[in-house]
Amino acid sequence: MKSIVDLHTPVSRPERILQFGEGNFLRAFVDWMVDILNEQGAFCGNVVAVQPIAQGMGEMINGQRGLYTTVLRGVQGGERVEQLRTITSLSRVLNPYEEAGWNAYQDVIASPDLRFVVSNTTEAGIAYSQEALTEETVQHSFPAKVCALLYRRYQIFDGDRSKGLVFIPCELIDKNGEMLRQIVLRHAIEWELGEAFITWVEEACDFLNSLVDRIVPGYPRAESDALQARLGYSDKVMVSAEIFHLWVIEYKKRSYSDELPFDSAGLNVIWTDDMSFYRTRKVRILNGAHTMSVLAAYQAGLETVQDCIADKTLLYPFMYNGIFEEIIASMDGSKEELESFAADVLERFENPYNPHQLLSISLNSVSKFKTRNLPSLLGYIDKHQSLPRRLVFSLAALISFYEGIEFEGSALKGMRSGVAYLIQDNQEILDFFQTQYSIASTVEEKAKRLAKATLSQSRWWGQDLTEVADLEAEVAHYLRSIWTVGMAEAIKEVI
Repeated sequence: MKSIVDLHTPVSRPERILQFGEGNFLRAFVDWMVDILNEQGAFCGNVVAVQPIAQGMGEMINGQRGLYTTVLRGVQGGERVEQLRTITSLSRVLNPYEEAGWNAYQDVIASPDLRFVVSNTTEAGIAYSQEALTEETVQHSFPAKVCALLYRRYQIFDGDRSKGLVFIPCELIDKNGEMLRQIVLRHAIEWELGEAFITWVEEACDFLNSLVDRIVPGYPRAESDALQARLGYSDKVMVSAEIFHLWVIEYKKRSYSDELPFDSAGLNVIWTDDMSFYRTRKVRILNGAHTMSVLAAYQAGLETVQDCIADKTLLYPFMYNGIFEEIIASMDGSKEELESFAADVLERFENPYNPHQLLSISLNSVSKFKTRNLPSLLGYIDKHQSLPRRLVFSLAALISFYEGIEFEGSALKGMRSGVAYLIQDNQEILDFFQTQYSIASTVEEKAKRLAKATLSQSRWWGQDLTEVADLEAEVAHYLRSIWTVGMAEAIKEVI
């Protein structure tokens, strides 16, 4: 079969957007939107992506000269809808951990065409990490990379304020743009880069908060042969996603809708000076439903989010009741509006076209729980003076999911019914669980120890959760149940 590059030609345009992350989400969301703008003649610019880590998809994407296919499918008005699109907006992917990629990365930083920077380095990506400024190698953390990038650009253009950059991070954390800006400035102070540079960052650059919403299962492995036969070409990095999309971008200085006219191009992009309502609704209901359910569901033998919806006797009532009786019950605002949004979310989860793998959602579950579920858990306690048992159970399921004593590469290896699965998170978290689970003990001792040790990690949660009344005892109780009767039977206790 011919390759996509045999039938489609990349389009050369100025590289106006630098993208940290080459994964499925950004390619099916930002790059897809930019492709539509280019098609309509509203932007005329390409994206150049940078791998946030040394191992990535860059080689495969570059092998197709940046070309790939988005497969968007869903249900609209009761009808099944499918949209196939060849994306030409991604020029290339750079690996700055290799010499050639590093040099190309430096050239992009120095390009006068560069205007916007987008990113998706996971919720754990926008975090401070102490490290030195180096001129010949890339920094480890994303904010440090950004500070080094901006300092080089500042030097190259001699502080020209017209060469500042606009950052629109897509990491699912509150005030992501503001947090990135604060850490970048912290690095600038610690690296003693000077007041003039700090002023340039604050006045010539802009850091926007944003909220993204689109379910992106990724490469449609089970259907890849059939889809490629229909397309008439091979595509090793095609990406499937739902039809629905939403991007809320919050600005303080000004809207950039004149430069990125997504909304006027018919895309569901909202430029606003206050995104709080959109964020709380989406993070706590849609993303919260995922994080609350997927680790328990996987340990109960399920594989996809669609399996959860189809399991009407166990996982569906667990998810449904958790959303409507605990998450929504923890929130402020119109109950009717929140319940309507939740009903739409469950319909999106049921989308038959995009089997969303539970393991793909499990990445970095600790930081996801803190962002998505912990506010609902604590909010419910504040409002009702009792523990939300399904959210508490989901915390126990997280601890159980992270059980492993051996590493496979950088991932901790867990076991489900005698078959290994990979647990992926930052090294500190994986080392913690590996150490805890390496201690021989009875189920009773293990449950108490893991509950106490995990909940007391204030660096993870932002507070010591053992101080929350009865939470430690309830988590230990659910852990004992999971390890004694199995996950499926344990879930029955809380549905």
